Amino acid sequence: MNLRHAKTFLLGAIVLSFLVSLFSNQINSYPLYIAYDIGISIIMAVSLNLINGYTGQFSLGHAGFMAVGAYVSAVVTNHFGDLNIFAANAIFAVALVAGGLAAAVAGLLVGIPTLRLRGDYLAIVTLGFGEIIRVILQNMDTVGGARGLSVSHAWTNLFWAFGLSAVTIYVIAALVNSTYGRGFIAVRDDEIAAEAIGINTTKYKVTAFVIGAFFAGIAGGLYAHAKQFITPGGFGFMQSIAFVVMVILGGMGNTIGVVLAAILLTLLPEGLRMLSDIQHLPGFTAERPLSWVGDTRMIIYSLLLIILMLTRPQGLFTFRKPGKIKVQCSE
Repeated sequence: MNLRHAKTFLLGAIVLSFLVSLFSNQINSYPLYIAYDIGISIIMAVSLNLINGYTGQFSLGHAGFMAVGAYVSAVVTNHFGDLNIFAANAIFAVALVAGGLAAAVAGLLVGIPTLRLRGDYLAIVTLGFGEIIRVILQNMDTVGGARGLSVSHAWTNLFWAFGLSAVTIYVIAALVNSTYGRGFIAVRDDEIAAEAIGINTTKYKVTAFVIGAFFAGIAGGLYAHAKQFITPGGFGFMQSIAFVVMVILGGMGNTIGVVLAAILLTLLPEGLRMLSDIQHLPGFTAERPLSWVGDTRMIIYSLLLIILMLTRPQGLFTFRKPGKIKVQCSE
């Protein structure tokens, strides 16, 4: 993505999300919450793409960073009662940053000792780290333990969800299309060769891990203040797998493709649910002829993913040869 176009995109997306959020009270709550999920999925997928796609690592614990951000931001905002709109947005911004920083610290703690590993070993360690976070939260009575934590405020809106999605996309694009971003791509293409020419590969891997964890923590804060109730089970292994699938389906190292995949995979289960609610189809005499779709929608969803992976292993939205990423250095 050209950085000049990225700046225009960032400003336009923030302004548009702000204007639309002014009319969010007139939007039905069901599509509104789906829109929140889309914004959160974009942040998670794009941040994970920096680690898995651009740096060539394989993290399976991204939902763990999301959990850290969700719980930290919820604990911060739960200390406040009713506030006016300006104070509420200020406190919410502080809570999101606090959640992001806490997740970044967690990313640093897991990154320094483990990112010297490669391939399957790294994937196993990050998977274990995500499960450790989930189990710790499940046994912490101060945050509700296995019962979950109620979040007092529903401060997530379209402005925060899509404004921060735009910020995430811009930051990742600017980082990758900079001189520093060449280090990420060098590590991905050939880590041994990168070390041979003097690149500190561990530094670049840890940096990517910390930045990705920071944005995952922010996404967790948005998630907590959209759902208003969080449990450790909501940040388990399958949630991490869902974000990995978005990155793979969108195309490793393809930011725009990952964004489109995040939107598609968030809408697909909801589309299957809506399909199952159709009461009557022309040519069918039975009521709700597609009710079976509701009972089997996750099986259908899984089969569609398998078909997409088999037919488009390079990514659904990747139309160039793999391994050739154009990098533009920023001025």
